Amino acid sequence: MVRYVYEFAEGGRDRAGLLGGKGANLAEMTRLGLPVPPGFTITTEACRVFLGTGAEPEGLAREVSEHLLALEAAAGRRLGQPDDPLLLSVRSGARFSMPGMMETVLDIGLNDASVLGLAKVSGSERFAWDSYRRLVQMFGSTVMGVDAALFEQALARLKEVRGVPDDVHLDAADLAQLVETYKSLIHERTGEYFPQLPADQLYRSVLAVFESWNGDRARLYRRREHIPDDLGTAVNVQRMVFGNLGPDSGSGVAFTRDPATGRPGLYGDYLPDAQGEDVVAGIRNTVPLAELERLDARSYEELCAHMRTLERHYRDLCDIEFTIERGKLWMLQTRVGKRTAEAAFAIAAELIDEGLIPADEGLARVGGDGLARLMFPRFDVSATGSPLARGIPASPGAAVGAAVFDSAEAVRRAAAGEKVVLVRQETTPDDMPGMVAAQAVLTSRGGKTSHAAVVARGMGKVCVCGAEELTVDTEGRRLTTRDGQVVEEGTVLSVDGSAGAVYPGQVPLVDSAVMRYLETGEVDEASAELVGAVARALERADGVRRLEVRANADTPEDAARARRFGARGIGLCRTEHMFLGERRRLVEEMVLARGDAERDRALAALLPLQRRDFGGILEAMDGLPVTIRLLDPPLHEFLPDRTALAVRVAAAEARGDLPAAHDTELLAAVNRMHEENPMLGLRGVRLGLVVPGLVAMQVRAIAEAVVERVRAGGSPRAEIMVPLVGDVRELGIVREEVRRVLAEVSAASGVPVDCPVGTMIELPRAALTAGRIAGEAEFFSFGTNDLTQTTWGFSRDDVEAEFFSAYLDKGVFPVSPFETVDRDGVGRLISIAVAEGRAARPGLGIGVCGEHGGDPASVHFFHAAGLDYVSCSPFRVPVARLEAGRAALERTEASDSR
Repeated sequence: MVRYVYEFAEGGRDRAGLLGGKGANLAEMTRLGLPVPPGFTITTEACRVFLGTGAEPEGLAREVSEHLLALEAAAGRRLGQPDDPLLLSVRSGARFSMPGMMETVLDIGLNDASVLGLAKVSGSERFAWDSYRRLVQMFGSTVMGVDAALFEQALARLKEVRGVPDDVHLDAADLAQLVETYKSLIHERTGEYFPQLPADQLYRSVLAVFESWNGDRARLYRRREHIPDDLGTAVNVQRMVFGNLGPDSGSGVAFTRDPATGRPGLYGDYLPDAQGEDVVAGIRNTVPLAELERLDARSYEELCAHMRTLERHYRDLCDIEFTIERGKLWMLQTRVGKRTAEAAFAIAAELIDEGLIPADEGLARVGGDGLARLMFPRFDVSATGSPLARGIPASPGAAVGAAVFDSAEAVRRAAAGEKVVLVRQETTPDDMPGMVAAQAVLTSRGGKTSHAAVVARGMGKVCVCGAEELTVDTEGRRLTTRDGQVVEEGTVLSVDGSAGAVYPGQVPLVDSAVMRYLETGEVDEASAELVGAVARALERADGVRRLEVRANADTPEDAARARRFGARGIGLCRTEHMFLGERRRLVEEMVLARGDAERDRALAALLPLQRRDFGGILEAMDGLPVTIRLLDPPLHEFLPDRTALAVRVAAAEARGDLPAAHDTELLAAVNRMHEENPMLGLRGVRLGLVVPGLVAMQVRAIAEAVVERVRAGGSPRAEIMVPLVGDVRELGIVREEVRRVLAEVSAASGVPVDCPVGTMIELPRAALTAGRIAGEAEFFSFGTNDLTQTTWGFSRDDVEAEFFSAYLDKGVFPVSPFETVDRDGVGRLISIAVAEGRAARPGLGIGVCGEHGGDPASVHFFHAAGLDYVSCSPFRVPVARLEAGRAALERTEASDSR
């Protein structure tokens, strides 16, 4: 029989797939002997069965009953026992951390009778009614589907009537009244009464957690974080411990290192006389964790010891939730903590230095996405005035946007192309869509462990929390500063997540310290630790990676920058970018040529310009390969707009004037060349075959630039790439012309010029006939942008704005195929082409030059597919270097495991 329930003592962190992350870590802490309230975990397999069938798995109820009986026997109390009730919590726990995305129900077992028993046995009526109102509120929203905002509004009205700032100042009678208000709300909204049977509460809570896996915000979070939809969530049922029993009780969240910067030490928040949900929700401002030493020295010392144990055991930053119940410390959860990109690099370097992890594991713990964030610009603090307010720097970076005060408005404006800053008193899981849409999150409440901070750090969003100087009026859609300034919705704000400051207007930006180091090698004292950690990671990646990293660059300046960033050549030099500006006139003359002589004159004028272009790039990349792609885009792109030209000719005729002869000829040429779908028309190799002299001019310019560099003492390594080949015969014709021109230049100059000739694989037919094409091609380079378009039948420019969002929502795409390579379709074509190409020409050099070459996930695929190099934009070169190293480690580990 399939087993669905496990005691905490039976599991471990190696079973996170079955027990979920939370359940696995509770089991791990139990095995380490830490003080964990007893309980059991219902597996992710049970959730998957429920989601697939709509019914609980056969035998689950029996297993839960057996484990509940054991829990009751150990406690010496029964669930909901009227005179001394055992109370339980029900929490979700997926394999991957999904902060606040799924639901929690606390204090299960309370009802109208047992609340009186709890009051008597605890000696606190207020505590008992506070616990009961929490249960009714959580159960009502999570299980019975009542809008959580209605409960918050009822609580706010009661506080206003009583004239108190927070719920701590409500007495037992107030809370008893609130329970009745909540129960009435539930009956009004659902037609049901709040259930009084404890077993019913437990059963329905478990199923509600299962159902929450497919809630809107959970699906949105999974899509944002690329978490598979079919994992399901585990459910943890645990004996309640109470932090709301008075001043000798409380709850907190702790980190073994600062999750924002990575600095060692104890970081976190503590809230006396509170449940853990209060800390995370940010409804009351917490005190720093260090304050616990003054409030309860014994618990503080015990917590510090447990934190040291966990960090040594997990060999990583640990995120810990704890409760103190009348001086007794309980550990409720631990996990490897989410962190900012800055912290990830710093922590990896420190753990290596401390001997806790080897260098290769340190590299595996950082990523290209994080490195890219560290390269983003920061605010120029020398250009800022006084901030509107300061808060807690919860997630670093610099972001500018219009202030908005609810999630829906953030989504609406962002969809219209506007950058926004989401401003809230505190965020809840319901704000997830707005947080995804916003550039930054700003809250007036909460600390580094609040919902806003944790989720923003996980997503790499800028975040400032706990800006108490601000009064946020969400209904009035404005905020007010301490000195009375009013900021209305739509006002532009600049949010500095590194300094915890908020400024009016748009603050100018400067390069980040990491970018400055990559560009110039300069390091300032303030950023030396971070820059050093990044440099070490890149050095390690370069030492273990097999993939070379090249750059897509079209100018000497971009080539030089790419080389500074660590590129080992140019994988794509797009010559069409060299035909714009003043040179467009020469292209027009080539198109309008009435014969070979006129066309030759236009090409002759372009030749020295192209030679100078190539010479500068070869100089910047001296000694390294430079792959130059022959002219690719549709020729009509270099001609005037058809409609504008027609209007100009028609306007002249309407005035009775004779249109300019040049305009008339140009319009005729544009009309002649007009295509309904030019991206699938006259471009690439086709252009070179039908426009006489074009290929010869470009090849001659390349060859003569090589000669000039050789004579100047350089070591040029030009490679010629023929684009959009669909048939080997196309490549064969062009290659013969290339050889002829190279031979002519070699003979005339006395300098041997030998440029390898290869092709860009960007059509499915090319991939499927790669074995034949390899007979003519000395190298392949995959143009994954066009290969994706032609494989899917998409025009990227058209479809991304039209239906990609719907496809992502419906799960057709886990991620855009233009962002990360489509392994099943495009990836399979690449694998076929690699295998057949190398079978026909052993040792065939193969790379990729689409922008997928700088995408972290795609780099791992290209490594596994056996490519020799990836090429990407200069600014993504460091990211590709890092990921190429990580990919090599992953493949090594996979081989070792076999």
